Amino acid sequence: MGSSSVTRALTWLVRPVWVWPTLATLAVTGVGTGSAQPWRDELATWSAATRPLRDLARMAGTVDAAIWPYYLLAHGWVTLFGDSPAALRLPSVLAAAGTAGLTAVLGDRLAGRRAGLLAGLLLAVLPGTSRYAQEARPYAFVAFFAVLATLLLVRALDRPGWRRWAGYAAAVTALGLAHLVALTLLAAHATAVLAARPGSAARPPLEGRTARPGSAGLRPRRPFWGWLLALLPAAVVLAPLALLAANQRGRQLDWVDQARPADLTVLPGALAQSSTVGGLLLGLAALGVARAGRRALLPAACVALPVLLLFLAGLAVPLWVPRYLFFTVPFACLLAGAALAGTDPTPGPAGRAQTGSVADRATTGSPADRARTDGPADRARTDGPADRARAGGVALPGALAVVLLAGLLGLPDQAALRSSHEWPRDALVDYRGAARVVHEGRRPGDVIVFSPRDGWLFPDIGLRYHLGDRQPRDALVVRGRDARGDYWADECGDPAACLAGARRAWLVVAGRRADPVGAVPGAKGAALRDGFGVERVWQRPGLTVALLTR
Repeated sequence: MGSSSVTRALTWLVRPVWVWPTLATLAVTGVGTGSAQPWRDELATWSAATRPLRDLARMAGTVDAAIWPYYLLAHGWVTLFGDSPAALRLPSVLAAAGTAGLTAVLGDRLAGRRAGLLAGLLLAVLPGTSRYAQEARPYAFVAFFAVLATLLLVRALDRPGWRRWAGYAAAVTALGLAHLVALTLLAAHATAVLAARPGSAARPPLEGRTARPGSAGLRPRRPFWGWLLALLPAAVVLAPLALLAANQRGRQLDWVDQARPADLTVLPGALAQSSTVGGLLLGLAALGVARAGRRALLPAACVALPVLLLFLAGLAVPLWVPRYLFFTVPFACLLAGAALAGTDPTPGPAGRAQTGSVADRATTGSPADRARTDGPADRARTDGPADRARAGGVALPGALAVVLLAGLLGLPDQAALRSSHEWPRDALVDYRGAARVVHEGRRPGDVIVFSPRDGWLFPDIGLRYHLGDRQPRDALVVRGRDARGDYWADECGDPAACLAGARRAWLVVAGRRADPVGAVPGAKGAALRDGFGVERVWQRPGLTVALLTR
């Protein structure tokens, strides 16, 4: 193959706007994927994913129905690729990379190639992207399907047809299966649909094609009915899951406080996993809204309306969890990319002009008509740096410097999240350290006891993950997690009798305790105090391990 052929092949590979954001996200989020030990939510994923399918199905009726489809995916993944931290998190890394690529494509379609490229690259360098890409939870998938559904909506509004609406319906269904709260995005989609002009559904011919005979006389139709019909299959699929999740809300979210106005002020930093970077992103997004005006309708609605709806719901019921809103971050990056790019004269797919409102470009006029407003002569007149400055944008090197600045500002948080996924970072629960203590000191015949057993800290799951079959026998368990269909276990009603044959017992309690046996309540604590003496205590972040002997 000649050098010219190689050059053409490389040009073809890197020309799509999604390539560099996708590669950048893979590069950033792939570093240190397995460094941080799984935290409590990831341990819940591991516990669910490693159960037999019958027990996993039982779990849907008791806890975590809202993300049970993700657990099913994780079950298949773990079966094929194992359960190391890196293996557990790799699907989220791939989903985050796909999200960055789709963000670039959506930005290209709505605001121009430069805006899409900058949006995708900005998403790639955010600490929040690494945080949820390096987590065995569904939030990276939620963001992926949120951007995909929005992109497919824009395409369906551009040229309605049953195939495009079917693709949109599938994406919305996947979005709901990934996380039901993400369906608040449909409020933003409804805004875009209602803002669409009725002439869009006349299916005008693409540029360079001949119109079908009689097509010019088709009466315009509003896209609202097509959009509404596309939601029906999603409603049918998601309704049973929503009912299950609604019945579990009291148990599932008993740790969540009601929303407060102050929560909105810290939301950008929580989503970006950096207060500085979150503030920068918010400022750029606001600038994008101000500069783009009505062009910013769709991405601005995709940010604002889910936040508003979840906040209002959180005032009434405990539902406000910032990470549930991570799927809005790509749209904030899109607005920021539009602010940095200004008016981009580069045509997007099918030669569409990248001027006018989002609703206008998504729903009005034929591509040929739109392209006539952006011919070669027009592009030549508006592609210089001075013209971009007059349009309110920044020259590409300057815009890339802003993206680089966001990445540099986030470096401390990027490093911190690769050591701990807890928030705040110093609230580490060192399951791995506690497991190492038990592993190094255990002997045949040892047993292990955990306290507490009914919370969300999961010390028993954490040690089981790190020790596997090397964990001493859990002496008090009479019915385990799989049989219960949740994350907890039923313990022996007579702890003294269940511990009668043990000479040595390992006790693992939550928190740093000088007297770990004294921290165990009820009959279990009495059995330990009466039957054993404390030989040694090890304090690890978030956990205390004690060796008890008779």
